Amino acid sequence: MFSETESRLNAPEKEARLKALKDIAKNEDKPLINPRIANNHIHTFYSFSPYSPALAAYKAHRSGLETMGIMDHDSVAGAREFLQACEILGTHATVGFETRVHIDKNYGRINNPDQDNHMYMAVHGIPHQNLDAFDDYLSFFRARRNVRNRQMVEKINKKFSPLGIKLDFDRDVFPISKAAEGGSITERHLLYALAQKIYEKSETGEAVIEFVEGKLGIRVSGKIKGYLSDEANPYKLYDLLGVLKSDTSFFYIPATDESPALEDLVDVAKCMGAIVAYPYLGDVEESVTGDKRAQKFEDAYLDDLFETLKKARVDAIAYMPSRNTEAQLERVQKLCKKFGFFEISGEDINSPRQKFVCPMLENPRYSHLVESTWALIGHEKCATKNLYDGMFTSRTAKRFPDLDYRIKVFAEIGRNF
Repeated sequence: MFSETESRLNAPEKEARLKALKDIAKNEDKPLINPRIANNHIHTFYSFSPYSPALAAYKAHRSGLETMGIMDHDSVAGAREFLQACEILGTHATVGFETRVHIDKNYGRINNPDQDNHMYMAVHGIPHQNLDAFDDYLSFFRARRNVRNRQMVEKINKKFSPLGIKLDFDRDVFPISKAAEGGSITERHLLYALAQKIYEKSETGEAVIEFVEGKLGIRVSGKIKGYLSDEANPYKLYDLLGVLKSDTSFFYIPATDESPALEDLVDVAKCMGAIVAYPYLGDVEESVTGDKRAQKFEDAYLDDLFETLKKARVDAIAYMPSRNTEAQLERVQKLCKKFGFFEISGEDINSPRQKFVCPMLENPRYSHLVESTWALIGHEKCATKNLYDGMFTSRTAKRFPDLDYRIKVFAEIGRNF
């Protein structure tokens, strides 16, 4: 799946990865940078992704990104490596994490396909002196999550044992994660381990398709059938994972015990100088990543949700134009203006088939998302130097009450720091 260069950047030891990156950066020509594109939502193998922080930074840089942000689930374990990698490459970086929260509303599905009244939230622009404090905070939720992970493995086994497939959490799931180094184990890890077992049993792509459709009753699209039938396909496990994740009801257990209240997360993040963002999903008709079925999410009550987020002191809305229709995006942008939300770009990268860049950002209609990325960088630099100088502190808001002007000020700081 990886070239020799990329494999060096995915070595088991962090020091080896960074040393390799220094050698590579010294000897390779600099890539062409597209200053009109940004991405602040890149996952690494500290949650679920094929990429180490060093490799993620390298691939993002080679793709033309001048700025990039790490965003792992319930983990900041890769943040310092990501920052060092970006420094080696001469690029700009932001660090954050993604987590689930519960909300005291009867919305139903929000931006989480698996559970009512639970939603994903992104924490951006973490001041570097508080990375360890955030790791301590998240370690509690990772531990609770692994209790549920073990229970979900039991549910998977209940369904698959009669079919000759059985998972062992400690032997099959834990080793494919970075949990021993402060990373998280997600539902995707469980399904990747399951995909491995299905391939071991079925041996060929055609047999896998027959097993999935015949034994599991899951429809496989023609496009994915082509991927799975290709015996030389290096991404076949990720493709099968996407099929399995399209409906997680056969094994999913509610994440209630590991999800803080929205207001609690906001309190912690603000205390530590970070920016809290709601990642907009929108009703899905055809999933971009292939792992979400057509489903209704927050569009029916979006105005009320944004008002709830504002009351909870959420600072920002994150989205990426390639994920939604023009009508959805126009509505989100209008609501951001109405409620005074900072807009952040972020297309989550966790599969080798995904591209690190979103060409739609070259459209002048979305150019402000690049400007806001520079402002996010400016915030992180300022707050790392002094927490009171972050973008959304009371002192800064008093000094620059107009958000648009404040974004310009912090974007200038970000570019010149």
